[in-house]
Amino acid sequence: MRVYDHPEFEHHQQIVFGSDEASGLHAIIAIHDTRRGPALGGLRIYPYASEDDALTDVLRLSRGMTYKSALADLPLGGGKAVIIADPRRDKTPAMLRAMGRLVESLGGRYITAEDSGSGEEDMRLIRQETRHVSGLSRGDDSGDPSPFTAHGVFCALKSAVRHRFGRDGLEGLRVAIQGVGHVGAHLARELHEAGANLVLTDVDRDSLGMLVEELGAQSVAPEAIFEAEVDVFSPCAMGAVLTAQVADRLRAKVICGAANNQLATPDVAALLHDRGILYAPDYVANAGGVIEVEAQRHDRYDRDAVMRHVERITATMDEILTRARIEDRNPAEIADQLARERLAI
Repeated sequence: MRVYDHPEFEHHQQIVFGSDEASGLHAIIAIHDTRRGPALGGLRIYPYASEDDALTDVLRLSRGMTYKSALADLPLGGGKAVIIADPRRDKTPAMLRAMGRLVESLGGRYITAEDSGSGEEDMRLIRQETRHVSGLSRGDDSGDPSPFTAHGVFCALKSAVRHRFGRDGLEGLRVAIQGVGHVGAHLARELHEAGANLVLTDVDRDSLGMLVEELGAQSVAPEAIFEAEVDVFSPCAMGAVLTAQVADRLRAKVICGAANNQLATPDVAALLHDRGILYAPDYVANAGGVIEVEAQRHDRYDRDAVMRHVERITATMDEILTRARIEDRNPAEIADQLARERLAI
């Protein structure tokens, strides 16, 4: 398939395929839009089954970053990078430095940061080759954006619960979290503190077991999470989890999580809407991380100001869900429309 004919192409400004024979690097950088500013987006390292799968993922993710930054009112465009590799077996300093050189070749049009499969130490290696890296710690400030992402999802979840159930508090609310890595674990702790009852799952059974014990939560097998008797389903693992089949199986009445690109296909949003399931658009809910990463780019870092910005996700989600109710349309359509309005496209 030609790139221009790809169903996820949607007028990307630039797509770069990079390789480095010595280190084994095979990477793709997608820059979707730079009208609001440089394209910022994380680096995902994942053992994709094919180059086509990697291309599809990076195109969807970069477009999501454009919309995410627009709705979070950030001076940034949208981009993303992927390395086709197993982060546990294949990742090496040489590969990461080669990735840094690829980022540098774009002259600042793309700024990278950590994502699934990459961490702060990886960003430090990339930083040896390019200054176009964000999310690094400075002094006592951690460069890890996951607590900010989780808090943004928490704010969005409270908005969705208020719109769907007409209640402000979360006491006694049953929430199923799929994936309790960095973001999912932070979200679980915040929900627990707010009085929610948790059902958790993760492929990492050891980490899952420790968190279940810490929070007094219930654990289920990964496949059983969709049919858990809960009020809210929170996808916090990989994307494309909301398929037509999953939409039919879900017991929850609200979906709000941290995973990117949760909808396997756009038509799933309509299926959820028809079933009375309120879907909080993922790139609105999970914008806390990019808000924090953008703040780290500046000389003066004010954590309290960052948190206030993250908490504005509540107002954005309220606007989307209110318009969705008034117009009787699914929230994903409304969020895309609002993002395009802010981009003037």
